[in-house]
Amino acid sequence: MDRDRFEQLALTHLDAVYRVAMQLARNPNDASDLVQETYLKALRVAERFEESGGGIRPWLFKIVHNVFYSRIERDRRAPMAAEDLSGARSGVPPPDEPSPAWDLGTLDWEHVDGRLKSAIEGLKPEYRTVLLLWGVEGLKYREIAEIQDVPIGTVMSRLHRARSILVEQLAGFSEETRGGRRLEDETGERPEPA
Repeated sequence: MDRDRFEQLALTHLDAVYRVAMQLARNPNDASDLVQETYLKALRVAERFEESGGGIRPWLFKIVHNVFYSRIERDRRAPMAAEDLSGARSGVPPPDEPSPAWDLGTLDWEHVDGRLKSAIEGLKPEYRTVLLLWGVEGLKYREIAEIQDVPIGTVMSRLHRARSILVEQLAGFSEETRGGRRLEDETGERPEPA
């Protein structure tokens, strides 16, 4: 594929690739770096890309996924500098811990209950990634399996487990709300039926 055609196709998926990068990296700076590295890697091998099959979007998702996990592995193997050790003692989370300030705004969570956000954030990364690739990005099981380089059964299992965990954690949610309004009054007591 020629460079112009590749750029035209790849850039249409920039926002989706950023959302996946943000979900993986959990902070805007690292997500931007992931997207940049993803597109550089993709551009280097653009002439070998075949337009048939699943298309460019799952291919870009696979690259961002691989870049992210390669960085984790590289960082894990790298010796820690003295400054990093003192930073870890000062309350700054180590690089392998998720940042507590994940910008969920990138996934347009404006109308989502806080408990659902917390429940999704609390999922193991492998469950959360599968859930968001399937539910937010609309990918098929096969595409997710290719992106994560796992069997399709693993994708199905992880998605089932993620959904089961969410159902378990949010079991009482539907009983507490109706039509977007809470059934308890300000004191936390349920009002008497009229």
